[in-house]
Amino acid sequence: MHVFDFTPRLSSAVGCFSLKGSAWSIQYLKASPRLLCTAAQQKSGQGSEEDQHAEQSAAEKGLAEEKGQLEEQLKEVTDKYKRSLADTENLRTRSQKMVEDSKLYGIQRLCKDLLEVADILEKATESVPSEEVSSQKNPHLKNLYDGLVMTDKQMQKVFAKHGLVKLNPDGGQKFDPYEHEALFHAPVEGKEPGTVAVVTKVGYKLHGRTLRPALVGVAKAP
Repeated sequence: MHVFDFTPRLSSAVGCFSLKGSAWSIQYLKASPRLLCTAAQQKSGQGSEEDQHAEQSAAEKGLAEEKGQLEEQLKEVTDKYKRSLADTENLRTRSQKMVEDSKLYGIQRLCKDLLEVADILEKATESVPSEEVSSQKNPHLKNLYDGLVMTDKQMQKVFAKHGLVKLNPDGGQKFDPYEHEALFHAPVEGKEPGTVAVVTKVGYKLHGRTLRPALVGVAKAP
């Protein structure tokens, strides 16, 4: 009986299977890095998108903060500009008013000096008795009196031309502390309390402003 030895063939088969298995293993190992690389790329792609979104959000936040700062600076500069315009306008108005006041009241000191002359003329005309003027006994006195009266009238015209007006309160006029200066208070028959009873010295106003108050006596209750 002949016995066949199948060991070499089995060994060859096993070897062939091993080689084929090895080749499959090598082929699988060659393909695996591609799969790993694709997975890594997909993972890294998702990470890069998240990073881009994060960077975009950070940039938008930074731009929003910068916009807020710029708007605040613009508001501050606008407020300063408006205040500067208002200050400039106020300064211009004050300067213009000062110029106008200097034109109107620049002659105030001169007027005060001339008021003394007007007072003297008024006292001179009042000191002449009316009977001496109306009679023909002293024509020289009458001529002098007429000249004083004309001088006083002409001076009052010049005063009025420059805004200087006589302030002579009539009897019974209400006492005004802005225009009158009370020298005394006394009960006066027929006068209401608080009214002007006597005028001892006339006053003057320059363009509506009291230059010299009238010196008066004020009636009071008995």
